[in-house]
Amino acid sequence: MTWISSLSALSYPEIDPILFSIGPFAIRWYALAYIAGLVIGWRLMIHFAKSPKSSISPAHIDDFLMWATLGVILGGRLGYVIFYKPEFYIANPVEILKVWQGGMSFHGGFLGVVISAFLFCRKHKLPTLELADMLATVAPIGLFFGRVANFINGELFGRVSDAPWAMVFPNGGPLPRHPSQLYEAILEGLLLFLIIMIVRRTPFGSKPGVLSGLFLIGYALARSFVELFRQPDAHLGFLIGGSTMGQLLSVPMILIGLLLIWHSARKS
Repeated sequence: MTWISSLSALSYPEIDPILFSIGPFAIRWYALAYIAGLVIGWRLMIHFAKSPKSSISPAHIDDFLMWATLGVILGGRLGYVIFYKPEFYIANPVEILKVWQGGMSFHGGFLGVVISAFLFCRKHKLPTLELADMLATVAPIGLFFGRVANFINGELFGRVSDAPWAMVFPNGGPLPRHPSQLYEAILEGLLLFLIIMIVRRTPFGSKPGVLSGLFLIGYALARSFVELFRQPDAHLGFLIGGSTMGQLLSVPMILIGLLLIWHSARKS
């Protein structure tokens, strides 16, 4: 058994989760991460909408911003409540409203945006897959900022490790752990964004549904891989066959992603 010492671990850069506060009003890095992801994604989608080939106008993207914001927040919170802590929130329903204390699910936020996009396209008679491909391109931006915010909050840390870059997290006990939040920021955020942008410039990437499928598969694979280093939620632990909730929720994403790409290739 490998002996692990906290003396050889990297120092965790303790950053106050609150950027600044005035009385009871506080600005948190976590909230800024969501704002940054939404604003940068919104501006990039407007850039895509200005293309002569786009059926979606910049005005549509402006209108959709509020829909996307509600989808991310409501879906992310309800997803966390349903997938991760249903018993706690059934017993304490008021706690559901305390979003500022953390507790958001990507898979729930993803479903929230999917529903918002479907309803928005139906209302304005827009091609659903074209908007979905735009969203798939910018989603890794929000994931990057969100995972960095998780790291600043010292939450969702990894398993105990003797890796030279392991850190002792304030709420993770005395032993060094994988900074799995940064692994996710790099894989789900930076790397996935670059891959989608590269494919977007190819003829195959211009086919409706390809980028959406690529995002679903890419995120699910990255998340499932990082779950091998991430500490499972204490109230859930390991599930079927030693898997985690994040891995189980990623399986349908891979299947849907493959179906989208197959459908696009078959249609073309």
